[in-house]
Amino acid sequence: QVQLVESGGGLVQAGGSLRLSCAASGLAFSSFPMAWFRRAPGRERESVAAITGGGADTYYVDSVKGRFTISRDNFENTVYLQMNSLQPEDAAVYYCAAQVPPFNRDRWRNSYNYKYWGQGTQVTVSS
Repeated sequence: QVQLVESGGGLVQAGGSLRLSCAASGLAFSSFPMAWFRRAPGRERESVAAITGGGADTYYVDSVKGRFTISRDNFENTVYLQMNSLQPEDAAVYYCAAQVPPFNRDRWRNSYNYKYWGQGTQVTVSS
């Protein structure tokens, strides 16, 4: 079966960096667009970034543009989220998700477009 396993979360001071990883198995990884979402306490899950199957195109929400970078290694079946200049408002549980192809670039932010989800990794940012 399909499994997505996130790692790399933790506690970091404001202004610091973290790199999240999501290891995928059970799917033809390079065919699947991937995304990162997050959910903070008391808030709805929100999209963060997405990347097409080949990795050529990436998408970000405005709040993370210039600070976060999504990438993927299709040989290692892993997608990454490099997070720099972290702020307290970035604190959340971060989830990776796989979208059944083809990529829906007009609705990449909608969670219902993603069929497979990881269990999440906690990111805490101290001020």
